[in-house]
Amino acid sequence: MSCSEDCCGGIDFTQTPVADLYGTNCFSNAVMRQLLPKNIYKEIVTVQNGEKELTLEVAEVVAAAMRDWAISKGASHYTHIFQPLTGLTAEKHDSFIAPTGDGKVIMEFSGKELIKGEPDASSFPSGGLRATFEARGYTAWDVTSPAFLKQDPTGTTLAIPTAFISYYGQALDEKVPLLKSIDALSKQAVRVLKALGNTTATRVFTTVGPEQEYFLVDKSFYDRRPDLILTGRTVFGVLPAKGQEMEDHYFGAIKERVAVFMRELNYELWKVGIPAKTQHNEVAPNQFEIAPIYANSTAAVDNNQFVMETIRNVARRHGMEGLLHEKPFAGVNGSGKHNNWSMATDDGVNLFDPGENPESNARFLLFATAVVEAVDRYALLLRSSVATSANDHRLGANEAPPAIVSIFFGGPLTEILDNIAEGKASGASTAGQKIKIGVTSLPQLPKDVSDRNRTSPFAFTGNKFEFRMVGSSQSIAAPNTYLNAAVAQILSEYAEKLEKASDVNQTIQAIIKESYSKHRKVVFNGNGYTDEWVREAERRGLPNVKNAVDALTVLTRSETIALFETHKILTKEETESRYHIYLEKYSKQINIEAGVTTDLARREIFPAVSSYCAELARDASALAAIHAVSAPQEKRAKKIAELSNELYEETGKLEAVLAEAQGVEEAFAQAKAYFEKVRPAMDGVRSKADALEKLVSKEAWPFPGYEDLLFKL
Repeated sequence: MSCSEDCCGGIDFTQTPVADLYGTNCFSNAVMRQLLPKNIYKEIVTVQNGEKELTLEVAEVVAAAMRDWAISKGASHYTHIFQPLTGLTAEKHDSFIAPTGDGKVIMEFSGKELIKGEPDASSFPSGGLRATFEARGYTAWDVTSPAFLKQDPTGTTLAIPTAFISYYGQALDEKVPLLKSIDALSKQAVRVLKALGNTTATRVFTTVGPEQEYFLVDKSFYDRRPDLILTGRTVFGVLPAKGQEMEDHYFGAIKERVAVFMRELNYELWKVGIPAKTQHNEVAPNQFEIAPIYANSTAAVDNNQFVMETIRNVARRHGMEGLLHEKPFAGVNGSGKHNNWSMATDDGVNLFDPGENPESNARFLLFATAVVEAVDRYALLLRSSVATSANDHRLGANEAPPAIVSIFFGGPLTEILDNIAEGKASGASTAGQKIKIGVTSLPQLPKDVSDRNRTSPFAFTGNKFEFRMVGSSQSIAAPNTYLNAAVAQILSEYAEKLEKASDVNQTIQAIIKESYSKHRKVVFNGNGYTDEWVREAERRGLPNVKNAVDALTVLTRSETIALFETHKILTKEETESRYHIYLEKYSKQINIEAGVTTDLARREIFPAVSSYCAELARDASALAAIHAVSAPQEKRAKKIAELSNELYEETGKLEAVLAEAQGVEEAFAQAKAYFEKVRPAMDGVRSKADALEKLVSKEAWPFPGYEDLLFKL
């Protein structure tokens, strides 16, 4: 079924010009400008800019306009869509109907209903912030992220992006800390800009453009893989004779079936105002990527959650399944989500644009140096922001950045910063002179001051930084929250020095020199995939935390808690709750995977192998009776029997360590047990099962193999 048949309100998107279709299901500022009275619209803009709080009177007018707009497009329900600490989105649907008492209804939606919802919060993770019987939770309208319509064959729903808090105001989601981190970063960045002489900027926004990678598989194969259904990845499977080594899939011609899917995916995203721009084949077979144009961080987070949901929904309409797991297939590239992050002022300046004059260069170099210091000082915090069991399969392989957090600048920019740190001249235009920030001796910087480095975890790419460690299935909220917090702290320290300075230019130069000299050890422009870099990083004193369990411990450190409390992003209790939630999630995920591994081994692989061995024995007996030639079949059957026994033993070992891990009560100790004991035991089971798959006929093997999953669409 194509989207044009049932779920687009009668619109045939294949025949509708994109310009007419774009944003038709988004209650954007353009729509509000058209539908709201001018004074109300201006009021909403000031609220979006953080200049004042939303009043109930204004909300009533907005709610009426939003209701009429949604109903005119076929909506019967609305939902406050939010992001609990599950990493997914959640929604409770309410209808617009209100009984009139005479057997009829009217369609109502009040300002109070727009501003606040009340979902049951008892079943969402809280990390000890509240007891399970304390059910009350509130969703609060996030005015920085536009409402939109969700359409599917069952109908149309008005979706209102919200934050999610407890009865006592504690953050139970990813959105609240993100919003607070943006405010914190804005406050400190504006202080720095004012010290530099900018009198027009009153707010700084962070922008994000997440590149989303994913796999597609035929749904008929997917439905026969319980491991994919229950865990998102294959716990068994061997590569076929051809994998990705020919590099023929990357940027290759897109298959017609996939192209049709991509076209519908784009239109679904464009309707709700998500500016999907780029799509292509990725490195691994049946792996793809879609990338939007940048949006403000809160909208980008909501947009990306919708992108992931839409990939899955549209894929199913085309007889496929979208896989968002970081490593669904062993032996081929996994999937990431490159978080392209930048900072911009409300007077239209990208703070990471090198600019065309020395004054803007000074600003750029100062903010770039702040990022270097933030990445170095808070490397462990950034590493923890991408710490998941799924990402552990991906980080450190020759397909993704290593677990070592470093920053890439490229030759020209690194040379300029090195020269400033060392008090040297920079280039022929300044021969014999020392650089003076903000005067003509600083050479004009080209916009693209470096090549791109796909092996770097944190790379400068012209006018933004690309945080490449984020996993494909993750919400991008936490990585951006932690990044904003780290940079906010560095800028606050810079601002204190600049505000006291008698000579701002000299102070800028001194800040850059001192900061970059101390923290340039985190700058690495080479190949992050090599063993040489691992050894060099160790010599530099850079941390290399290779697993999620150890990475998460930074959330318990006093300096982390102080960072979040200083900038009013998270309280000590909220930070500690996240630590426990993430550890528990890690343990639960490995527990599920281990359970699936034992179930498949016991209930699928053993019976299939036994039947196949019996068939081989019958064939061998028949051959012996007729031709007296049974040795090859007997040898093969013997090898299969040996591996089957070994698989049985490894499965028993897995069950034993799994039971042991399940009995551990303390969160960190349990997660450590799953990492150190259960995962290796799972690998032991897999090695035997995969060896058996190579010996058993394809017809006898109980589920589709990698050849079907990776090469058949």
